[in-house]
Formats: sequence, structure tokens, C-alpha cells
Amino acid sequence: MGDAAAQQPGAPGRPGSPTDRLAQDVAAVVREEVRAVRAQLTDAARPAGLAFLLLAAAGGCAVLGVGAASTTVLRGLEAFLPRRLAAAGLTAGYVAAAVFLGGMGLDRLRAAGGSSARLADQVSAAVSDTANRVLPAGSAAARDALRR
Repeated sequence: MGDAAAQQPGAPGRPGSPTDRLAQDVAAVVREEVRAVRAQLTDAARPAGLAFLLLAAAGGCAVLGVGAASTTVLRGLEAFLPRRLAAAGLTAGYVAAAVFLGGMGLDRLRAAGGSSARLADQVSAAVSDTANRVLPAGSAAARDALRR
């Protein structure tokens, strides 16, 4: 009986008009659905958060491993070549690999067409502009280093 009295117009805690009651009922249903979705997202994000943390740690370890491998290669080259020449050769190898892999990536983007092709063109233009500014400065620095 308490519920019946509370649902009558003018009862305390409930709006009097049917429109107000409907709005309040819809708001309550929406609140419940939002809570349910939030709980589902939280439950889904918890394992994903740990997975992203583990992937980030793996990426950090990979970077450290590549750095250590690079140092090892450099030390090996220094056994046969002067230190500066070994460093220059390793740097040239990295640059050549970057150019090759970057070119392959841009070709794949262009082959995808649409916005991917436009992105490839923008990246290519940005890299060309940067290279046109960096290469003269790099060659001047190399000339200065060789003169010493």
C-alpha cells in the first residue's frame, strides 16, 4: 500500500504529472544502463590495462636490446676499423635501412589508396623537406670533421 500511495499524484517524493513521472522513470533507466555499461567497460579495461603495460615494458626492453646490439656491432667494427669510420659505417647502415623500410612503408600506404595514399604523399613531402635541410648541414659537419 505504501507504493500505491507514493505513486498517486501529489505524493511526497514523486512528481504529480504523468509526464514528470515518465521523465523520472526514463532517467532512472538511463542511469542504470550507464552504470551497467561503466561496469562492463571497467571489467574489460582492467585486463587490457595490464596488457598495455606489459606491451610497453616489452617495447622498452626491445629498445634496450637494440641499443645493446648496436653497441656490440660498433665494438666489433672498431676491431677492424678506426673508431670514427666504424661509427660512420654503422650510422650509414642504419640510415640505409631506415630509407629502405620507410620507402616500403610509403609504397604500401600509396597502394592502399584513398586517405592512406594522401598520408603517404604528405609524409614523403615532409621527409624530403627535412632531408633537404639536414643533408647540407650534415655534409658540412662531415667535411669539418675530416679536415681535423
